[in-house]
Amino acid sequence: MVSLLVYNIVPFLHITSLISLIFMRYLIISDIHANLTAFETVLEDSQGKWDVIWCLGDIIGYGPKPNECVALIRDSEHIALSGNHDWAVLNRLDLANFNDEARQAIKWTQSVLTEESRVYLEELPSSIVQGDFTLAHGSPRHPVWEYLVDEESALANFAIIETQYCLVGHSHTPFIFVEINEKSVDLYKPMYSQPLNLEGSRLIINPGSVGQPRDYDPRAAYALLDTDKMTWEHHRVVYDVRKTQERMASINLPGRLINRLQFGW
Repeated sequence: MVSLLVYNIVPFLHITSLISLIFMRYLIISDIHANLTAFETVLEDSQGKWDVIWCLGDIIGYGPKPNECVALIRDSEHIALSGNHDWAVLNRLDLANFNDEARQAIKWTQSVLTEESRVYLEELPSSIVQGDFTLAHGSPRHPVWEYLVDEESALANFAIIETQYCLVGHSHTPFIFVEINEKSVDLYKPMYSQPLNLEGSRLIINPGSVGQPRDYDPRAAYALLDTDKMTWEHHRVVYDVRKTQERMASINLPGRLINRLQFGW
């Protein structure tokens, strides 16, 4: 087991608090972005290793299967957050804040989103606290929109987090920020499929993106959290990228969004 001390590498709930205390194993996912094939592959790869899903937002946007991804996550016990693309599809954000390709995908998603999916997404919170864990899409400071990717933003958020741990998504890049003191943090990249001992340090952790990785690794990213053993494991899994690309092409989503899946940027 890897310890952080020697890890030297650079309000609507779908389960009650009581249930979350009973279940000790969690599948941590974020940024599915309507990529059903990637999501299905993650569920298959992690089968039998978790009891509850914690989804950190952006179930939809960019990809070709928004309603199917909403339906699939609802099949499991879970907590899900709302992300910036979820908000955009619900007209809670100005589309001028998004680039051309993202706007096209958002408008297409709006045109096909079912009423059932819409009602579900409208009820999702943008952040929540579960025991020792703060969950947010972007950051605790600005849950829907802030990219937590550098030391300055990490320090600002550590200052307002009241829990030992914080889980975020949004950047589509897996990482671990470790608080050294009030003025210093360390940033670590993941060591995949190796249990990391969480006890001791205050941490901000990103599991990476299921449906649109941006760390130049096209494999779907997810994590496993065991709150009984207090361990965390980053994972990557190969999925059928071409299948998702073909689905996107068939509905005329932007070519750049289609191509980027192959390269993970």
